[in-house]
Formats: sequence, C-alpha cells, structure tokens
Amino acid sequence: ETIAAIATAPGAGGIGVLRVSGAQASAIATTLLGRAPQPRHAHYCAFCDAGAALIDRGILLHFPQPNSFTGEDVVELQTHGSPVVLDLLLRRVCELGARPARAGEFSERAFLNGKLDLAQAEAIADLIASQSEAAARAALRSLDGAFSQRVRQLLAGLVDLRVYIEAAIDFPEEEIDFLAAPELRARLDGVSDELSALLAETRRGVRLADGLHVVIVGRPNAGKSSLLNALAAQDRAIVTPVAGTTRDVLRENIQLDGVQLTLVDTAGLRESADIVEREGMRRARGELERADVALLVSDAEHLDADLALLGPTQSGQTRLLVCNKIDLAQTPPQRSEQAAGIRIDLSARTGAGLDLLRRELKSLAGIGDGSTGAFSARTRHVLALERVAAHLAAAEFALLDQQAGELAAEELRHAQRDLGELTGEFSSDDLLGAIFSSFCIGK
Repeated sequence: ETIAAIATAPGAGGIGVLRVSGAQASAIATTLLGRAPQPRHAHYCAFCDAGAALIDRGILLHFPQPNSFTGEDVVELQTHGSPVVLDLLLRRVCELGARPARAGEFSERAFLNGKLDLAQAEAIADLIASQSEAAARAALRSLDGAFSQRVRQLLAGLVDLRVYIEAAIDFPEEEIDFLAAPELRARLDGVSDELSALLAETRRGVRLADGLHVVIVGRPNAGKSSLLNALAAQDRAIVTPVAGTTRDVLRENIQLDGVQLTLVDTAGLRESADIVEREGMRRARGELERADVALLVSDAEHLDADLALLGPTQSGQTRLLVCNKIDLAQTPPQRSEQAAGIRIDLSARTGAGLDLLRRELKSLAGIGDGSTGAFSARTRHVLALERVAAHLAAAEFALLDQQAGELAAEELRHAQRDLGELTGEFSSDDLLGAIFSSFCIGK
C-alpha cells in the first residue's frame, strides 16, 4: 500500500510538506510533474487536481527505494503552508492511489524495512516531543544509535555467556567442570556490571526525555514553598508563618540549564484533625510514590526526626536532604553524602547554597556530571532491562548455588528475548501497535 500524510503545516506564510511512501509513490510523482522525476532533484511543479485546476505551485522531491527514510519509494511535496491547500493536495494524492497514513506509519515502515531499529524509531517521537535542549540532544544520540549500540554490546556478552553454558551442558563427559570454572564467574560478573551501568544510564535517559519529577516534602513551616519559589525564581507558592498554609499540590515546570524539571510543593506532613489538611497530606504521599527525586526539607534541629516522614525509598528514586535555614544557624552552605542520601545545607530565604542544589538536580537529570553521551530512553526500556536483570540474577543463582546449568541456560534465553525487545528483534504486533500509535501523523 502507498501512504500519504501532511508532515507539517505551519500556517500562512510558511512551508507545508506532504509525504508519500510506497509502491505507487513514483507513479504519483510522474502524474503530478507530467514526467518522470529525477531522483533527489528539486522540481518546480504545478500541483493540479483531477480536472487540471491549479491547487498550488511548489517543489517535488523523489527518493527511490531503498535509499529513503522508509526504505520505499518516497515523494515529498512542498507547498505554501495553507491547511486548505495541503488538504486539497492530500485528496489528489489519495485519488492517485495513496491512502492517509496512520499515526507513526512512516517510522513503522522504516523499522519494518530495516532502516531503523525500534529504539531509534522511538527516538524520533522523543525528539519531536522534547521540551528542553538536553532532551533534544539525548534523543538525537538515540536516533544515531547510541542506545542501540549499548544494547547490542550487552546482547553479545549475554549470547557468549549462554553459548558457554550450553556447550558445557552438551559435553558432560569432559573431565573439566566448565560450570565451576573461574572464567564463568568472571563472565557473569562482566555481563552483570555492563547491565547495571546500562540500566542506570537508561533511567537517566528517561529523566532527560520526560523531565525530572521532584517532590518537595517535609513538616509544616520547614521552608518547602520558599524553596520552590527560589528554584522557580518567582513567587508561585504562598509563604506565611502559619503552619499548614499549603494544603494542596502545587506544580511548577522550570528549565534548569536546558533540563525540564517539574517541582511539586506539597502539604506539610504532620498529625492533624483538619480534614482538608489530611487530604493534602494524602495527595503528598501519592506524589511522593511517583517522584524521581524525594526532596526532604528540614533543618539541623529536626533533620533526623524528619527522615521518618519519607518512609521507604521507592525503586529507582533518589533522596535529597535539604537542611534549610542556615542563615538562622549561621552555618555555611555545603554538600555532604550521608547514609540516608545527599545532604545540601542552604537557605531558601537568602539563596545561599541554592547553587549546590541546582548542581545536584542537574546531575540527577543527566547533565552537569561530566558525561556527554546521554541518550533518551523510555519507561518500557527500563522495565525490559529490569526483567533482564532479574533473569540474570536467577541464572547466577542456578549456576552458583544450585549447580543447575539447564535452569541457568533457560533464564539466559529469557533474558536474551527481553533484551531483544528493546531494538525490536523480538516484538509482538501488539507492542509495535502501541508504540507507533503514539507518534504524530506524518512520522
């Protein structure tokens, strides 16, 4: 089938683009141009309807297969950016044998034709949806294959480990017990270390793509709202000496040196009979469960007691301990690492130490830590890698504790399949449908 879609229509005065891909694309281009188009040559063209009435004049470009984005014959029509003109041109193209494309169908065809793997295709949507410079750069790295290359390296190590174990199982008559050899443990440790590093960078990639979700919690009057206002550089939250002023969740989206941050101010956590305040605390707890960063605001006097307010750390969540009001204690701003988390001593009122907190947040979001190779990623990538980690741990247990090579080999087979889902080597139709349906039309 040949598909067509309006790729961009910026409005009056801009350029509108319509793309066509499929077996009939070259014939459609020939009909519109009146002659066979020259590959990769800009043709000035009068676009006419079936009755030879002029729709618009513009540029026609032809990209023959397989050297096109989708791997099929592709035609791009550039016109004036009027939605009416583009709609008329789309109707004409459909009359000539195309049909309207589904959301993401161009990228889906590129994947199915081997022009992109699944992670690269997803990076296209991430690039379009990026809301910060850091997110856009990370998406471009994924589109260039940075993430996919790391996955393939890990997959190669996993396959080598699986081959080693299955070879040892297939030759039990050998005098050497290969399953007990130090080399096997070294290979297991190597794959495990590589997986841990990739999982950490993938979580960072999700934060770069989606932004960092920072939830500010603490007891009443600890300075949560003052801290949000200081980070946002404007008075977004009401600040008063009255305990319990903040009773609902307040969100503020800010850009921190090119990184998108969602700051969430919450109601102070304490025992209260006030039904409204209790509802605010319930919502605060809900936000805390979904946070990338749980930021506890306290002071030197109450910090140890306030740690109990946070409860257990959620999976993949980072804790920051902000010791506020150093201006009252007359102590200097500083950063220190403690068992409970990173501690930042600052003053939200004077701004002393805020630079330390900003630097820490940027590092957690994936920049400012000396790393320049961050790539974009999605939650499904994290979940798949977590499944791989679980299978690898089960394989290690089967080998080292149970001496069961067959069980270990089966766990590694599942790990290989889960890893293949990242790039699309193993993908169900339902998974592909869910992924590409989230794309915009024309991509």
